[in-house]
Amino acid sequence: MNQKTRSAPPRAMAMLESLRGLGYSTGAALADIVDNSISAGASEVCIDFQWDGGNSRVLILDNGRGMSDPELEGAMRLGDKNPLAEREAHDLGRFGMGLKTASLSQCRRLTVASAKDGARSCLRWDLDELAANPEGDWLLFEGPAEGSQPHLASLDDMKAGTLVLWEMLDRIVTSGYTVDNFNDLIDNVESHLAMVFHRLLQGPRAQIKLLLNGRPVEPWDPFMSGHPAKPWVSPVAQQRTDSGMVLAQCHVLPHRDKLTRAEFDESAGPAGWTAQQGFYVYRNERLLVAGGWLGLGNARAWNREEAHRLARIRLDIPNTADADWKIDVRKSTARPPVSLRPWLIALAEKTRDHARKVFAFRGTPTPAAGNHPIEQAWRTERLKAGMGYRIDHSHPSVAAVLERAGDLQPLVKAMLRVIEETVPVQRIWLDTAENKETPRTGFEGEPNAAVIEVASVLFNDLIERKGLSIEEARKSMLRTEPFQKFPMLVAKLGSNQ
Repeated sequence: MNQKTRSAPPRAMAMLESLRGLGYSTGAALADIVDNSISAGASEVCIDFQWDGGNSRVLILDNGRGMSDPELEGAMRLGDKNPLAEREAHDLGRFGMGLKTASLSQCRRLTVASAKDGARSCLRWDLDELAANPEGDWLLFEGPAEGSQPHLASLDDMKAGTLVLWEMLDRIVTSGYTVDNFNDLIDNVESHLAMVFHRLLQGPRAQIKLLLNGRPVEPWDPFMSGHPAKPWVSPVAQQRTDSGMVLAQCHVLPHRDKLTRAEFDESAGPAGWTAQQGFYVYRNERLLVAGGWLGLGNARAWNREEAHRLARIRLDIPNTADADWKIDVRKSTARPPVSLRPWLIALAEKTRDHARKVFAFRGTPTPAAGNHPIEQAWRTERLKAGMGYRIDHSHPSVAAVLERAGDLQPLVKAMLRVIEETVPVQRIWLDTAENKETPRTGFEGEPNAAVIEVASVLFNDLIERKGLSIEEARKSMLRTEPFQKFPMLVAKLGSNQ
């Protein structure tokens, strides 16, 4: 029995206007265009933002292999490739939509010119021209729009390459938009591209060179690879799946105390320390997901929390795993398959635990010379009612007061107990969450004179009360928190005696 069917193609304008709302940022849209350039074998991609008020434009030029006229027509057709079809191992695409959806999310006119073997082709989507067509046909226009030809001149002397031109930037240059806003956008795009393509940009044998308004995009490495203060990096773990091998490596970044101000600011990433924690999912070394816990957790999904902001985990998946990982059109979300969740949760739990310890102990005081542990003023106790924080009476500064307190010792101990019972935990937690950084301790930001004033009192007590020599007292100070952070100042104590 023959079934009755009807042809119901979508109307061009209705479909294209709907696809414009997929939610691309400008950086994500440009990353999709760069993906195409990389897949085309380009070694250099030049992105130019040209400000001209409402006539501003963006150009993306690559030196890849280019496209013939039939190839360009296929590239400009929506859904030209079946996302289920097998891709080449190096291919960064999947849906055959990126060039069109990414571009039209930012502009109303998309022109693509390409050169291959000396021959040149040019096609464009023009939403305003389509809107004037009452039939709703899918009209792909040949050649640039009137007045746009000069913007394609950079392709004239190239035997191979592709130029993408965005005009009528209605999703970017909106009412009240200024050149300062345009420049801020360029900075945001640079940060995004530096993160997404950092593994392809870095090293002496970089696979791609990105130029943004003539300036090279420098890679941003979320893992601070090679930094001497990193407290922990795991070996690369492997897990075989039906769609290929998945690789994972866990990283805990240094505490702020171990970084310069410039290093701390740079390593925070485009979204900041707390938002950048979690998994980084790569396909062919191209970053898809930058941070977050992929909906994983035990009783409930983990949130991004200050205590785990130093935890970052690198995941590499093959491009054959897109369906299993539910990669979306924008290449910005991923969900791990059920079979991998226990493995990933175990890796994340270990990394989060390491990161929490480094965060809680401000980088964990480094053992002094001779591998002696650092004497800390506070210790943590697990009580029936929960966690408690106690002042360690054996800390040299506390012990010195208690030994000399005489009849006042019960009063001093009562004072210490009051301090322990009134630690403003909620206030500290709230301030940390709001300010996105741990409160200042350990004489951070204090002048040397303030450190010396306190250290001298304790240093003299070690000599007078405990009978230590100057050298022994200095060694003791270097085993005492927070003075282990100031070896140069400690070395000067007693130099006038």
